[in-house]
Amino acid sequence: MFDVIDFLETVGQDAQWRHADSDALAVALAGAQIDPELRVAILARDEQGLQALLGQVPFCCLINPAKPGEEQEECDGNCKEGEEKKDDKDKEKDKRRDGD
Repeated sequence: MFDVIDFLETVGQDAQWRHADSDALAVALAGAQIDPELRVAILARDEQGLQALLGQVPFCCLINPAKPGEEQEECDGNCKEGEEKKDDKDKEKDKRRDGD
């Protein structure tokens, strides 16, 4: 697996590879010790297939700092809260803000 990561890192550091044709990429892959399935995914520019073969899942992170004077909420790592929980939190914030 490290060979494919090293290869992708090398290719990613050289802007000329972005629009390289498949033949040039195939020649570069021939010199690397990479599994055939991974070669096929790289040549097809199949990002999701490559992620699956490497056992990776897409990762996305959003950092949104609090505005001055706002309370910063702690992240529990659960990005998929139910709408009920969000509504309850919003109501609780409104109560604190209004002084109820």
